Amino acid sequence: MIGAALALAALALALAWPVPILLERARWTRRAPATALVLWQAVALAGGLSMIGALLTFGLAPFGADLVDAGLGLVDSVVENRPLHAADLPHLFALCGAALLGGHLLLNLALTIVRTERQRRRHANLVQLLSTPMPDRPNTRVLDNAVPVAYCLPSGAHSVTVFSAGLLRLLGERELQAVVEHERAHVAQRHDVVLVAFRAWHASLPWFPIANRAQREVGALVEMLADDRARRHVDDETLATAIALVAGGPDAVTAEPSEVAVAPRARWAEVASPDQVRDRVRRLLIRTPALGAPARAGVLVTALALLVVPTALLLGPAIERL
Repeated sequence: MIGAALALAALALALAWPVPILLERARWTRRAPATALVLWQAVALAGGLSMIGALLTFGLAPFGADLVDAGLGLVDSVVENRPLHAADLPHLFALCGAALLGGHLLLNLALTIVRTERQRRRHANLVQLLSTPMPDRPNTRVLDNAVPVAYCLPSGAHSVTVFSAGLLRLLGERELQAVVEHERAHVAQRHDVVLVAFRAWHASLPWFPIANRAQREVGALVEMLADDRARRHVDDETLATAIALVAGGPDAVTAEPSEVAVAPRARWAEVASPDQVRDRVRRLLIRTPALGAPARAGVLVTALALLVVPTALLLGPAIERL
């Protein structure tokens, strides 16, 4: 049990600091955003499981030879109201820490889901009041605002895409189609579910390096995934034009919107900002090959291993006894 606790603590430490930094700096993630997103989710889940598991196995060590046996021993002691003489203060402190951390994470996840859903409903009601339907596009609303804005309000079959009047004036037909397909991808692929989970993780542990980096990086990856969906319907330069214009408004470029589509590629790397937008535009216009199948398979195997290792450390001894 002590050996498993130390191994889990070492894994939790690695997933809390060096691994997120290395993954954030990796350039291959832009070539395979879906694969990178799976790895980020595995890192987050394995990190949380390892933290709680390290505390739990250390705290239960005096009560049995494995996690299941020790857990049953602790329950028997509590039910029969026997003094916990087997555990000293550090073990009891670790048990309390595991319970508090697990409860804190679950509570923050529930609160984030409830808060997000409440905000979404309130926002949807305001959009219904302040916008008008777009006649030629179902489930699309137009806000009378000069600032170029485009976003989606996911709600299953009742999801709504919102554009501003400024966006419609700014973009040509092909650029607008690129934005429409991008927003549809967010709805179809349920990116809101992924983002809520990482938002809850960050709200639970705002000081934790992985939580901050993961939320930021996952936000960039889902945007790239939506870009990849839009690329099936429009060419890369049109999509890059739309991204840069929406991000920077009419002042993002010196040319008129109708002239922007033929702007040199090198120029887009300068006009598209902030960094996330610039990365998305560069990814579209500097065409790098997609990550190869063997490399993607290796990443997916790594993600699976990150989930299997802490689970095996926690439950392996108990399974071997059966």
